[in-house]
Amino acid sequence: MISSGKMYVLRNLYHTTNITQKKEVQVMNNNANKCIECTVQQCAHHCDTANYCSLERIMVGTHEANPAMDQCTDCKSFRKK
Repeated sequence: MISSGKMYVLRNLYHTTNITQKKEVQVMNNNANKCIECTVQQCAHHCDTANYCSLERIMVGTHEANPAMDQCTDCKSFRKK
């Protein structure tokens, strides 16, 4: 059984972690990386003010064994807002 003091610390840690994660997303959304254009507004890394990604770098991958066109590639850095 968890004591009330430990439960308070756990709740406080969870709350602080959630706030920190939300602040990181908010800060990133305003830091446009002019080297990475992006129009996917549903992504957590998309800049709210312009069509750019806020990440320093992204990972591009594929879902095909032998990609032959641009539709075969994916941004592996995508995170839903």
